[in-house]
Amino acid sequence: MNERLLTEEIIEVLRKAPSVALFSHVSPDGDCLGSMLAIGQALELMGKTVTFFNPDFVPAALAFLPGSDRIKQSLPDPKPQTLVFVDCTDLQRVSLAPDYLMDSTVVNIDHHISNQLFGHFNWVDDQASACAEVALSLIKQLGVTINREIATNLYTAIVTDSGCFQYGSTTANTHRLTAELIEVGLDLAFIHHNIFDRKPLAQIKLLQAALNTLELRAGGQLAIMTLTTEDFQKSGAGQELSEGLVNHARSIEGVEVAVLLKEVGPREIKGGLRSNLWLNVNEIAVQFGGGGHKRAAGCTLKVSLAEAKQRVIRAIEEGLEIGRNH
Repeated sequence: MNERLLTEEIIEVLRKAPSVALFSHVSPDGDCLGSMLAIGQALELMGKTVTFFNPDFVPAALAFLPGSDRIKQSLPDPKPQTLVFVDCTDLQRVSLAPDYLMDSTVVNIDHHISNQLFGHFNWVDDQASACAEVALSLIKQLGVTINREIATNLYTAIVTDSGCFQYGSTTANTHRLTAELIEVGLDLAFIHHNIFDRKPLAQIKLLQAALNTLELRAGGQLAIMTLTTEDFQKSGAGQELSEGLVNHARSIEGVEVAVLLKEVGPREIKGGLRSNLWLNVNEIAVQFGGGGHKRAAGCTLKVSLAEAKQRVIRAIEEGLEIGRNH
């Protein structure tokens, strides 16, 4: 379908909907929460009844986001006709069964190249640095004036998913959109302090545990760390506090790809993969049923931690070898 016509159809669906439920992915980050809240707040300014759902609790570092206290872990009841999924590659990312979508109009707003296009209407821009870029375009086309709350949510979403504008997905348009948000009148010092300068002691202890497992493989191009359920228990950290720890391994000189494998249940391992310059970690994650972006992706393996580590190392070493030969 023509992109312009698709956009017009999504705008029409949202304009006609009296109520809308918004959904974002498990282990929520700044982009999924900020984008979801911003879209919902814009719809409320249009007179819609809006509910917000996420399977997990809002991380403490993001609790400052305007409206975050309204995000529920229980599904909306009654379920609105119109459901909007934000930053979700597939329904597994939001812990929903496919039959939940029955008799609903589903709008899918995302920026992941691995998105499965599960909606009736799919607005997926894999060139965007963050889902917030798509969300901002959507809000503007709905004719809603960006207020300070919406701008705070969108700015947080962009700055976190672009790695403070240092990831390769950052474009000139990313900076133009960010400038629009700043002009609304944001308290940048407050936002950055909450995101980057307030770390619970439990998170530092968790980082210590992860660094104690750090290994370099593939001639120093691969850095891998692991966390067990015992590590989480000893540190007092929840799963959400492992977000971003993998970047400590990625920053090591000579490392092209970094991995954090964490035990989230019996024979259930979640992997976070990050690369620096050229390795497409989305292709690695897809081998294990996951996905994401070229430089940031994730996956879940239903095996022991030791087996997961072995499989992921093998896949990455193969990817590095192929890359070196091309």
